[in-house]
Amino acid sequence: MDNETETRVFLSNEQEEPQLPRSMVISLYLGYFLARWGARTWEFSVALYMIYLWPNSLFLTAMYGAVESGSTAIFGPIIGQMIDGMSYVKVLRLWLVTQNLSFIVAGGAVIALLLVPDLKSQNFQLFATLVVLTNLSGAIGVLSTLAGTILIERDWVVVMSEGHSPAVLTRMNSVIRGIDLSSKLLSPVITGLIISFVSLEASAVTFAAWATITVWIEYWLFISVYNGVPAILQSDERRSLRLSSQTDIAPQYYVPLLTDENTQSRSGNMRNLERISDSSFVGAWRNYLNQDIVLPGVALALLFFTVLSFGTLMTATLEWKGIPTYIIGIGRGISAGVGLTATVVYPLLLSRLSPLRTGLWSFWSQWTCLLVCVGSIWVEKEKIASYMLMAGVAASRLGLWMFDLAVIQQMQDLVPESDRCVVGGVQNSLQAALDLMANLLGIIVSNPKDFWILTLISFATVSLAGVLYTVHLYRIRKHLFHLEKIPLLNNFFIRNHST
Repeated sequence: MDNETETRVFLSNEQEEPQLPRSMVISLYLGYFLARWGARTWEFSVALYMIYLWPNSLFLTAMYGAVESGSTAIFGPIIGQMIDGMSYVKVLRLWLVTQNLSFIVAGGAVIALLLVPDLKSQNFQLFATLVVLTNLSGAIGVLSTLAGTILIERDWVVVMSEGHSPAVLTRMNSVIRGIDLSSKLLSPVITGLIISFVSLEASAVTFAAWATITVWIEYWLFISVYNGVPAILQSDERRSLRLSSQTDIAPQYYVPLLTDENTQSRSGNMRNLERISDSSFVGAWRNYLNQDIVLPGVALALLFFTVLSFGTLMTATLEWKGIPTYIIGIGRGISAGVGLTATVVYPLLLSRLSPLRTGLWSFWSQWTCLLVCVGSIWVEKEKIASYMLMAGVAASRLGLWMFDLAVIQQMQDLVPESDRCVVGGVQNSLQAALDLMANLLGIIVSNPKDFWILTLISFATVSLAGVLYTVHLYRIRKHLFHLEKIPLLNNFFIRNHST
């Protein structure tokens, strides 16, 4: 098409705004929406399935979370390097086929478990096998989802915005995050309605059917973007050239002459150390730790060591406390809706503040809202305490997602193109490691009555994250606030300067 219609990434009437092909932008956003909907649906549903299979305990719910987080923590850096060493088309196939096939298997295993309610007492071995299959297939699905997240959020969005003003990247980040939060908002509501007014089995069947149908649509949409955006094709070519040059200059190892057993032992140990230091896992972490954004990345990761979110542990606890499933779904939807406003507020803040300082204000606004969750511990009426917990978490999502956007944009701005996928893989691995610790804590403190202990530990970890980010900002800027810009203090600074 010679005269292909072009549109701005985000609606605007300003003529100077950079433009991107409309059909390609829509295809990217629609494909990402379909992929995130499936992932967010599973994320919400699995907690309800597990608490149903083992009532009055968070053990199965926390165990699934531990398996999922542990696999991401271990394999996250390796996935980042795998993506960096593959063509975009291969990454797309690996991501979409593996994710949807894994979710189909997980959905089938859940259906089998739900169809026989007393399977645990009748045939515990089969029950355990199906639970393990659910855990493993769900974890593989989440790992493949990680590959897609790195590809789209950390690579393609940056590549498509190159050559345009920084506002384009900010808007694309906001839209991508908005798509994810929209899925997080709507999918729990719809799933909760299906569970409440139809059945758990119906929700599992719907989930498996969704994964079966959408995989083909997603692949077609993303391949269209790949072939229709020259910048992505050029980036793939640069990647191929970089990989071929790395293959040509691969290090050559030699075996030294050995004179005695001690020399042999020392030489063997040295070779083992060299292999470890040259491994993809260690190399990825070394790369990450050498980046300028390591402290903001660690601060963001610490926010995953928490139960103060509508994740599996909090969802299962609310279910145990007698909160109706559709109310939990609506609460999670409201939470995502509040987070969705971050995609609108963030660009506005960024027009006045840097990403670094936007992150500071966003973080501490989130921290303030979480004080409501801490206060709910001392409320005697169970229902009121539960709604306070839900309200505090929902309100904190505005600051949380603005902080997330601020850190991601700092990574996009400061991490070199050659390191982008690797750093993204390690970041997700670190986040998963902290999420794993939260789930292990849920296994140890598995009685829903003791959820208050998990709440206090989570709040302390969030506070630590805030301190780390604040220290990072102070190291960079040598101050925290522009006190002279506060009207009441401005005259004070002017008077002191004049004297």
